Amino acid sequence: MNNNINGIILVNKEKNWTSNDIVSKVKHLLNEKVGHIGTLDPNATGILPLLIGNGTKLSKYLMEHDKEYVATISLGEKRDTGDVEGKVIEEKEVSKSIYENDNKKIKDVLSSFLGKQSQIPPIYSAIKVKGKKLYEYAREGKKVELKPRDIEIYEIELLDVNSNENEIIFKVHCSKGTYIRSLCVDISEKLGTCGYMKDLERISVGKFSIKDSYKIGDIEKSIENNDFGFVIETKKFIEDYLEIGELEISNKLIYNKYFNGVGIYLDRLVESPKYEDGIYIVKHNSEITGIGRVTNNILKRDIVL
Repeated sequence: MNNNINGIILVNKEKNWTSNDIVSKVKHLLNEKVGHIGTLDPNATGILPLLIGNGTKLSKYLMEHDKEYVATISLGEKRDTGDVEGKVIEEKEVSKSIYENDNKKIKDVLSSFLGKQSQIPPIYSAIKVKGKKLYEYAREGKKVELKPRDIEIYEIELLDVNSNENEIIFKVHCSKGTYIRSLCVDISEKLGTCGYMKDLERISVGKFSIKDSYKIGDIEKSIENNDFGFVIETKKFIEDYLEIGELEISNKLIYNKYFNGVGIYLDRLVESPKYEDGIYIVKHNSEITGIGRVTNNILKRDIVL
């Protein structure tokens, strides 16, 4: 089946699916080119934006988006992967004092992670060092230098505590590149013990919210009914989700030059132009045709649809 589907699908990924599993499934269902934004581990759940058809051209505008998660920490054990799938490499007592005074210590530790900071990524991650993924080094038992990465925690909030099971549930709003597994390990250490990420749900990516996402089963049923309302069309995304300016090119000859990759001096389009450097929605005859980039008042195409 090829329905000429173009745009973005917000998938609510369930456990035991890899991100690539989701991509393969949707590619098979739609017979279209498919990519994804922001890998989720198999044990993690939540929102996974997929780019479909010409929507794959939008990836460069989405990779920098901030994200929001709900995570569960299990205290008292450290695991080599930093999550529930790893082997136990350390055990440590959990002091009941951390639960006193309405969990004040836990709240204070969470608050201490607010702001810009450096974070050491987990060894079991897909970051590449010398052309090889870190988890490949880990599986081979080889040591590799883990370089810190700059991240930012915008908000962090304690949601629940289970003192009997030594579990903490928190919500965090963070920048691209933040590893929640590493954050869970670091929080545990600041609490005077060790721990790992037991559960993770991603609830937002940029402006995309999990409440607007669809499980694979729902997508399959919609396709069977020839209903593609779960797709955010590429042009709708550009107009409604990207907070950028617009440029209209009404002259057909000038537009053709732009379309073919020729830089256009903006003083040819309007009487007194002065556009700041950056990206803009480009329209021809009031129709969105793609995105252009302005540098020194010269417009060049970035993507065309």
